[in-house]
Amino acid sequence: MNSEFSSLAEHAYAQIKQKIFNFEMMPGDLISEGNLAKLVSVSRTPLRQALQQLQHGGFIKSIPKIGWQVAPLDFDKLDELYDFRILIELNAVNALCNSNRDNQIFKDLQKIWLAPKSKRNFNTLEVGILDEQFHTLLVKASGNEEMLKTHSEITERIKIVRRLDFTKNDRINNTYDEHGQIIKAILAGRAAEAQRLLKAHIEQSKIEVRKITLGMLQDVRKQAVG
Repeated sequence: MNSEFSSLAEHAYAQIKQKIFNFEMMPGDLISEGNLAKLVSVSRTPLRQALQQLQHGGFIKSIPKIGWQVAPLDFDKLDELYDFRILIELNAVNALCNSNRDNQIFKDLQKIWLAPKSKRNFNTLEVGILDEQFHTLLVKASGNEEMLKTHSEITERIKIVRRLDFTKNDRINNTYDEHGQIIKAILAGRAAEAQRLLKAHIEQSKIEVRKITLGMLQDVRKQAVG
């Protein structure tokens, strides 16, 4: 496989995945190869490689004689991913509470999550990204590369529902408050408290995921496409 072909396939993969994450393509949407080829400006061959990669990652699925479909929400699978994520992050927080926490990562996190209420961001997509960064940085700061790799894979798979968690201002405010409490507990080295707060925080997010409705998806799509 030449580098140009590989680059085109990677471009198509990234473009389609981003459109799914930005709610331009919604769970359950049917998509044809012809329309996708025009949308991401590549030929069918690299597009098919990108689609196979997206299917392997669980983002889309093939429907014989019809085409492709953005993967519908599977709440049981999402529960499993959230449970796995909890185990990883609890381990990371415990490691952090027993290590040097005077580093740039925590300084950056404090600037965002311990900022005055007047400085809080209420943009759904932007807060979703900030939330992902918060949890990813906690795992990264623990120094376990294999744990970070697995956590990153989970983050990709729950990205779309995670961003739907921030469609209401009260959920955004709660996230700022809870992240701030978690940071303070870690900085104080209170491992048990930090783990308790973190687990409760993620468990609540898992509950909110179960509340996602078709109407919510449609509302977010309208916001995304203007």
